Amino acid sequence: MSQKITPFLWFEDNAEEAVNFYTALFDDARIVSVTRYGEGGPFPAGVLQSATFQLAGQQFMALNAGPHDPFNDAVSFFITCEDQEEVDRYWDALLAGGGTPTQCGWLKDRFGVSWQVIPVALNRYLSDPDPEKAQRVMGAMLQMVKIDVAELTAAYNGER
Repeated sequence: MSQKITPFLWFEDNAEEAVNFYTALFDDARIVSVTRYGEGGPFPAGVLQSATFQLAGQQFMALNAGPHDPFNDAVSFFITCEDQEEVDRYWDALLAGGGTPTQCGWLKDRFGVSWQVIPVALNRYLSDPDPEKAQRVMGAMLQMVKIDVAELTAAYNGER
């Protein structure tokens, strides 16, 4: 069965660059299909019109369609990371070329798409039945831009 709901990303004119960037970033990614504008379209013939691609088993679509509404934080893509090394890899790659860090593990990549780069430890610590531990972790996380697993662990253990 095909995927029932697919995120659809509207780019002004750099969808092909974005799709190539995203599929190079994730190990288990691929471009599924591409369509290109023909003569007489809103873009020169041969420019990418749309692409279907997969990242970590999730299918996405991208479209070059001209200016409309820019991306904003109302929708973001959440990357679950196993450890600090994985957080660092995705964080650094998504910021490369003009991305902007915000706070609490959020960033915008150079295309304006919002991402959350979050280690599994954060949810585990925030879900702890001891409210004091969870609150210490929340306080530490609220002070961070990129999530630091060692700092979260120190807060969880009351060492901070």
